[in-house]
Amino acid sequence: MSKQFSPILPAANPPAWLGVMGGGQLGRMFAQAAQSMGYQVAVLEPAADCPAGQVAQRLVEAGYEDAAGLDALAAQCLAVTTEFENVPADSLSRLAQQVFVAPNAHGVSVAQDRIAEKRFFVDCASKSGVMPAPHKVIATHADIDAIGDDLLPGILKTVRMGYDGKGQVRVRSREDVRAAFDSMDGVTCLLEKMLPLAYEVSVLTARGADGESVVYPIAENVHRDGILFTTTVPGPNVSEASARIAQQAAQAIVAELGYVGVLCIEFFVLTDGSLVVNEMAPRPHNSGHYTMDACVTSQFAQQVRAMARLPLGDVRQHSPAVMLNILGDVWFTDDTDATREPAWDQVLALPGACLHLYGKDDPRRARKMGHLTFIAPTLAQAQQQLDAACAILAIDKAAP
Repeated sequence: MSKQFSPILPAANPPAWLGVMGGGQLGRMFAQAAQSMGYQVAVLEPAADCPAGQVAQRLVEAGYEDAAGLDALAAQCLAVTTEFENVPADSLSRLAQQVFVAPNAHGVSVAQDRIAEKRFFVDCASKSGVMPAPHKVIATHADIDAIGDDLLPGILKTVRMGYDGKGQVRVRSREDVRAAFDSMDGVTCLLEKMLPLAYEVSVLTARGADGESVVYPIAENVHRDGILFTTTVPGPNVSEASARIAQQAAQAIVAELGYVGVLCIEFFVLTDGSLVVNEMAPRPHNSGHYTMDACVTSQFAQQVRAMARLPLGDVRQHSPAVMLNILGDVWFTDDTDATREPAWDQVLALPGACLHLYGKDDPRRARKMGHLTFIAPTLAQAQQQLDAACAILAIDKAAP
């Protein structure tokens, strides 16, 4: 077994160096939060002009499996985290031989594999109180022939590397499953039964190296084409009972995983009010961006605290909030390739508007370019400002 540093270590106080695997927007916002607390940040990322690299004190320009790059990151930093779940678990294990890593390779590896993730959810259901949707592994055409009628209609998902709706196909029959499976080049997939969904929520939780955990208010999410569109907190449809069950389940799951850091768990609330656990992300999450403007401690500052082995921060929400993802589509006025800069001056004239752009200079349709959060004394006022922003940016809020 490879050497793993004990989590019972002294706190890494500023101005220590903290490292992050990945150079995307989550790494960028993590770096900014760490720097505001007095830390210095090193980012490992193969792309030179990455959002996180633009703001970090050091960019280690290397692949995620590059031994020299990993060793350079470990030599620079007192602790390392990851900003996306598809960083190789073996790379985290290598780093853990030299430096404290949060989350560790085990937690990330479970979230990387839908089969392992579903098995984990089932195994800890007695403690969490929630189960995943009925599902079946599809690895061969024989598996397709053996699909029970009760699993259809469903969603066929690749076991690995799926996010923002990628690697997912809705299927109604075995013939649909066979066609989708073949279109995915026969990679191992998971078939999940489609359930009567009322709405989706995500629960953002954080756990420290000392085993203490905190959980943020429940976020209610709306997706479009598999990409998060809006997050509303407090969720307008979330009952106190559902919120309590989801929060308790999230804390049970993060404890059972032995996890350190910020973890987001997505749940489905069904039409009968019951909850089903869907998936988890071992990192700060898109649905938690509202915490930057509406909570005492943002999810990124919380990740800094957890990996630096500091006390976890206050998760109180001081203002109702609605978050809107800004995709590259708003730079385009029609079906041509001509772009123009969105009217940010008009958007920022709206009360409670908080704009966060990610430093990407190449807007593309469906590419996450930033987000807007609206905070207000009441949720209705925040939603009114969201509607006004959508009108300015020509976003059809009523689209399915």
